[in-house]
Amino acid sequence: MYSDVDAPAGASRQPVTGEDPVLRALVDVSADGLAVLDPRGRFTVLNAAAAHILGLPADDLVGRAAPFDIGDASPDRPREDRCRTTWPAPDGRRRDLEYRLAPAAGGGYVVWFSDVTDTLRQQERLTAIARAASSVADVCSLRATLDAVAHEVVMTANIAAVQILAIDDPREELRVLGMAGFGDAAEFTERLSACRRLGARVGFMDAFQGGKPVVVLHRKPAIMADPTWAPLHAIMGHPDWDSFVSMPLVVRGRTLGVINAYYLPGEDPGPNSLSFLEAMADHAAVAIDTATLLAQTRSQAQLDERRRLARDLHDSVVQQLFSMRMQAKALRAQVDCADADPARVRSGAEELAELSQNALADLRGLVFELRPLDLAERGLVDAVRAHAASLEARTGLVVDVEAPPSLELESGIDVQEDLYRIVQEALHNVVKHARATAVGIRFTPAEDGGGLVVEVTDDGCGPSAASGSSAGGAPRDTLGLVSMRERAQRWGGRLVAGPRPSGGWTVRVTLPASVAQVAAEGEAGSR
Repeated sequence: MYSDVDAPAGASRQPVTGEDPVLRALVDVSADGLAVLDPRGRFTVLNAAAAHILGLPADDLVGRAAPFDIGDASPDRPREDRCRTTWPAPDGRRRDLEYRLAPAAGGGYVVWFSDVTDTLRQQERLTAIARAASSVADVCSLRATLDAVAHEVVMTANIAAVQILAIDDPREELRVLGMAGFGDAAEFTERLSACRRLGARVGFMDAFQGGKPVVVLHRKPAIMADPTWAPLHAIMGHPDWDSFVSMPLVVRGRTLGVINAYYLPGEDPGPNSLSFLEAMADHAAVAIDTATLLAQTRSQAQLDERRRLARDLHDSVVQQLFSMRMQAKALRAQVDCADADPARVRSGAEELAELSQNALADLRGLVFELRPLDLAERGLVDAVRAHAASLEARTGLVVDVEAPPSLELESGIDVQEDLYRIVQEALHNVVKHARATAVGIRFTPAEDGGGLVVEVTDDGCGPSAASGSSAGGAPRDTLGLVSMRERAQRWGGRLVAGPRPSGGWTVRVTLPASVAQVAAEGEAGSR
């Protein structure tokens, strides 16, 4: 061995021989691999650590080609610059080595190296955990989120494929909601049910029911040899894998599903890998739990919408139909009279026509609220403009809509629908309580350069607008604001409402950039 792997340029290189016991002892106790290569890059001398890292006795390695590129010994390469290579260990696994090479006196090379396989895998796992957390934080569909989590797990070095199974409907059984590594396996759930009917023992059900990890070494050979697993042989045959781990998805003490990891041959799951899977399972569990809570909140919001529409239907259309019925009876009585006054009959008929026209307009407005087709077909701003036009026609209220010419909502129809319902509820309150003549609706970029702001302002007159009370004396804060705030908070936004200094009322909702982006270029377009 040589004593100056890190010696300054130009320093003399002295061999470490048996006559230099101190340096020999330092070399032998080093935890890093130290070796001497001949000019052709073959091992000539190795310390004990080098032989241990490479997994072979030193005598078996002498004369064998080293995995290091001797071109990396260029004197122009900085001494602190470390290179990487791989080594096929005797157990079939590939080890990642980090090394530094230097020319030796009299020809050949001195190399320092260490095994960084576990370090690199830990870095991969930490990166995967961070990316999975980002995927869960993003607002997107549950399946897309779980697919992203599964993909991050597969991107680590020792796992060939991943499935995330959960219950997305209380009436259903466990089914695949996220997958990576198996390709398109849309029939997996159905084929798994067929295996269970044949009597196959499904290991991940133990993890799901017991709430604890299940580790099965060399699982694939057993599955492929078991006829009860025949319906899944085609899917489970690729990619190549051997051992299996099922990690439960637990949140707030409830098991929501499992994450199944299929390990590459020779890559048995160790403690670090199990800890990594547990962290990824936590992310998946949070995503499923959040999606469930959002679905429950949305269901409650829809129920509240139906109740409000039922009240509006009773207060407007039903009352008008009742008036029409009474007016029709009065007209019939007049016509039956021998001395009926044509002028009174004509007046009654005109009143009946007006009642029917008003009832039809209110009914159309309620139908539009139930199913805003323009939202899906034309986007949020055009849907709001269509609703504003309908409101103007029915009430005479002047509604002005302003928006940048380019408005992009990255999360699709769900975000747009909640924003639409917020604007709709704000306009409903204006019509019912504000005694306003004009309303402005503005879509603008948030002041911090990210996100979207939507404002609905009215010119409601009288002390009620300034005090925050309706004309009937009810505080405006009770008129749908709770529902509107919940819709904004669902997407990480906020909603504030209150009187304007100049009179009237403002409802302002702000959504973050992760949900809504507004192109700031160009002037706002006004209807």
